[in-house]
Amino acid sequence: MQTLTVRVQDSFMQEFLNFVESKKENIHIEKDENLAYDPYFYKRQRELQTVRDGIKSGKVETISAKDFWNEIDSFVDNLER
Repeated sequence: MQTLTVRVQDSFMQEFLNFVESKKENIHIEKDENLAYDPYFYKRQRELQTVRDGIKSGKVETISAKDFWNEIDSFVDNLER
């Protein structure tokens, strides 16, 4: 079984649903709870996976939390001057 996302124009929705109904032995439709809460869930999930892969491969450099906050503090200090 494979899963995919289908975007259907409003004007074509009924025709699409009729087609699905005619093929219901081969097609299962269910609501995706992730999309109900966050319509960009899968896009953000892919982006996060890309970042994680980059970190694991060494293509993306990370810094420690301590260094991060030191840089933030320095930035704020410079803003206040």
